[in-house]
Amino acid sequence: MSPGITVMPVMDGDRQVGAWLVGPDSATYRPVVDVTRLAGAALATAAAVAIAASAVVATARRRPAIGAVTMGPGGWVSVKRSACPPLRDGSPRPWWARLLGAHRLVVRR
Repeated sequence: MSPGITVMPVMDGDRQVGAWLVGPDSATYRPVVDVTRLAGAALATAAAVAIAASAVVATARRRPAIGAVTMGPGGWVSVKRSACPPLRDGSPRPWWARLLGAHRLVVRR
């Protein structure tokens, strides 16, 4: 510090919030950054963003097209209380279908 400058702390209860630097021809206020409070606010914000993102992902998840699949008598596959799933449009096949060489199921009536 320069000679002749006096530091006068500014308190809010027990917490220092800044300081006045008083010199022979000027006075300057310097606020104090509370790192603990800043880190707590950043952590709370990150937690809120993570909760909101997980809620969005959970609600945007695609539901299965058919109901529960069980084994019927004699090893037959039973899909009870479900309608025929809607056929997909002509969108390109997913990457895993191209990798496995899988094709769409064609419903014949």
